[in-house]
Amino acid sequence: MGTPLSDDVVVRATTLLGQFSAGDTHAADSLTPLLYDRLRQLAGSMLASERADHTLQPTALVHEAYVKLIDQRAVSAGDHAAFMGLAATVMRRVLVDHARARNRLKRGGDRQRVALEDPADRPGNEAESSLDVEALDAALVKLGDLDERKARLVELRFFCGVDERAAAEMVGISRATASREWRMARAWLMRELEQAADE
Repeated sequence: MGTPLSDDVVVRATTLLGQFSAGDTHAADSLTPLLYDRLRQLAGSMLASERADHTLQPTALVHEAYVKLIDQRAVSAGDHAAFMGLAATVMRRVLVDHARARNRLKRGGDRQRVALEDPADRPGNEAESSLDVEALDAALVKLGDLDERKARLVELRFFCGVDERAAAEMVGISRATASREWRMARAWLMRELEQAADE
């Protein structure tokens, strides 16, 4: 899926990831465009070969980007965690940009939706198969203004498919705290998304 990456790109991405996980925040500035381009390419390829109402699966895209962009033999567990944290933010941007572009073309058609793979983790009706990407992004912006850590937990789980335990580690809190904040964030998001749907 997508154009094969050169060895130079893989080496560069792996090196940048190592620097980023070691605390070099400037490395993220260089790694983000590589990751964004790869995720956008993968998303485009996935949608081009699927039916019109197909929903993107963030976890699958992030995993494939990791496999194709990073030399896994050269990274540590800390590098993987750093990658997933950065990927959550980039995946959110990719999906929102894709949804906006698609909606501009449709003008009045269905909004782009993103599949959430675990029904128990959806902020709302568990019968829902997907959420409106743009509405979720807008709600997360509001949540981030109120509580940045809760928004980060949601971003990691929705846009990167990270489980609760791993998300807690990435944010630097206990699993019990993450579980409590996740429940609060889900309830808050449910209200916001329901209000957005009624407008």
